[in-house]
Amino acid sequence: MTRSKAIAGYFRNGLPYNQVGYGPRTLVIFQGLLQVENKPLPSSMAWLYGRYYKYLEEDYTTYLVLRKPGLPEGYTLQNMSDDYATMIQEEIGGPVDVIGVSTGGSIAHHFAADYPDLVRKLIIHSSAYTLSDSTKRVQLRAGYLARRRQWKAAYAMMFSPADYSRPVIWIVSLLAGMLAASHDPSDFVVTIEAEDKFNFKDRLAQITAPTLVVAGDEDPFYPAALFRETAEGIPNARLILYKGLGHPVGGKQFRQDVLMFLKERC
Repeated sequence: MTRSKAIAGYFRNGLPYNQVGYGPRTLVIFQGLLQVENKPLPSSMAWLYGRYYKYLEEDYTTYLVLRKPGLPEGYTLQNMSDDYATMIQEEIGGPVDVIGVSTGGSIAHHFAADYPDLVRKLIIHSSAYTLSDSTKRVQLRAGYLARRRQWKAAYAMMFSPADYSRPVIWIVSLLAGMLAASHDPSDFVVTIEAEDKFNFKDRLAQITAPTLVVAGDEDPFYPAALFRETAEGIPNARLILYKGLGHPVGGKQFRQDVLMFLKERC
């Protein structure tokens, strides 16, 4: 079987993406918060992400999508969700399978509730209906440091709690911090400020797509109770919590569970 080359670029409405895999079905990954926000990942990072999602490549053509560049002050997660919807309507047609990772999972809450016809299945990956109060403080502090271009300190604050037991996550995070040194912090800060206001608890019941909430029970950004409450609030959602794993959750069992969920008939 011929494998497609990795592709990077921008959709017509400005969303940056990296494309990996060559399968017949379409999967859109709403990526988490990166300090190199809102541009396609450089080839080194895209290659590593491709390895991370290698288990999906035969079944899916996967788009790793960030937010568009030049976000205005006050842009909300709902606005970002609308951007994803426009892209999927214009470029793919939908419905698609969606994985929302961390901050991308926050945006995916809005997307699944507001655009049910565009979602076949939803995976909320290491994310919940709101951040913990401690994580909000950490992110706002990181945004403050980034705005002053103190990237090293911002990087250390944002990524030091993450799960670096898997080399790919460690390397990707390290590269993100290095590449951010000369990066305009505006989009990073706007995204942090938008997520600080995010609380979707009262709207969880509006998510109608088959949903899997998957996370580690030692996630430093979200207590396990938030994952449980998120799954309980979404009709017929399923929760998988992995004992002893952090953020973002991964591993062999995680991959098997994701594939099984995606392949199940609706």
